[in-house]
Amino acid sequence: MNILAGWQKRWILNFCAIIFAAYIIRGFEVTLPGAIFGSLIFGIINAVIRPIAVMVTLPINIMTLGLFTLVINGLMLWLAGAAIKGFDIHGFGTAIISALVISIFSFIFSSFVKD
Repeated sequence: MNILAGWQKRWILNFCAIIFAAYIIRGFEVTLPGAIFGSLIFGIINAVIRPIAVMVTLPINIMTLGLFTLVINGLMLWLAGAAIKGFDIHGFGTAIISALVISIFSFIFSSFVKD
């Protein structure tokens, strides 16, 4: 399968995870266009900025046994929310919880999707 098809599958999975998280978490609200563009921007931020953030915060991440990754994921989601209209996250704590739900959803359902 080509790279573009795998990327599209991950984008759709990310989109579904964002819709699911917005449905169950109070304080995380998305519109349909917001979820579409939010999942795209969230994917780009995770591909570009997240690896740098993980490397910079590696000592903290080691001391917290990897739990600081949740804060990084929440920050990446919060950045996506700040960039997209219709992708509203009310508070950084909501961003962290939403990022956790999105990560769990993606982890579970990515095993059913082949790249």
